[in-house]
Amino acid sequence: MIEVRIHGRGGQGAVTTGQILAIAAFNDGKHCQTFPFFGVERTGAPVQAFARISEEPINLRSQVYNPDVVIVLEPSLLQAVNVTDGIKKDGKIIINTSKSPSELNLKGDFDVHTVDATAIALDIFKKPIVNTAMLGAFAAVTRLVTIESLEKAIDEKFVKKKGKEMADLNKKSIRQVYQGTK
Repeated sequence: MIEVRIHGRGGQGAVTTGQILAIAAFNDGKHCQTFPFFGVERTGAPVQAFARISEEPINLRSQVYNPDVVIVLEPSLLQAVNVTDGIKKDGKIIINTSKSPSELNLKGDFDVHTVDATAIALDIFKKPIVNTAMLGAFAAVTRLVTIESLEKAIDEKFVKKKGKEMADLNKKSIRQVYQGTK
């Protein structure tokens, strides 16, 4: 079983990121679950969401304390929250930043991957919509879900609610981030 912790700020869509990830894993024939961590949610406050992906049924119902993968939607969270807390040895941390992994100077037994999802999102959406884009980085780094399953999940989540054009823009951002992850 792979456990994922997603760090974002209120309003950035960390919960939606977990939901789309779980739908994509399901589309790839895996067992999955996703859930948010509820606290004092308000726009801009640090928030967390979690996901689990497994080849076997998942019976665990607790918060993720020792993630295999951490996704950071907002680089300022590196100063506000210990995003590396509990990450498993040889885990992976995927950070939305224009900096290279070595520039972040994060210490620990984990691999750091970066991508400037904000720049890609600004180019595509004209707004910093990075939550879905970062799923492209997740797919590139972990190979746990396919781009095709992410695109199908985007259609399932967005076409009825936000329209085909918005779904297509989200799929475009996933592909560009997939290709740009370091």
